[in-house]
Amino acid sequence: MIQRIDHLVMTVVDIPATCRFYSRVLGMDVLRFGDDRIALAFGDQKINLHQAGQEFEPKATFPTPGAIDLCLLTDQPLDDVRQRLDDQRVAIIEGPVRRTGATGPILSLYFHDPDGNLIEVASPLPA
Repeated sequence: MIQRIDHLVMTVVDIPATCRFYSRVLGMDVLRFGDDRIALAFGDQKINLHQAGQEFEPKATFPTPGAIDLCLLTDQPLDDVRQRLDDQRVAIIEGPVRRTGATGPILSLYFHDPDGNLIEVASPLPA
């Protein structure tokens, strides 16, 4: 019945700081849509951003900055991702480590975004 995720919503403390981080560190595009809405776009997905305390309705029961653990797949060599994180002074908290992704084995790096969300960038490994 369900095919894939179209978008998710991230509640953040500071939308401009979040946009700067995700565009600078991960190369995401900042997308403006609707009535002054903002999203981070990549591939054919997006992350809609809600300002903490000013969330759009409907919303989660307890929207909270820093409550997301998110795994993003890359087609770049993980060494290149690690170098980019180092260049942007983003502290890697774990990795590279082997994990199991939705479709098979992955090699992952973990770090936090400005709100403390746990971000995992992973490269698929041969099965």
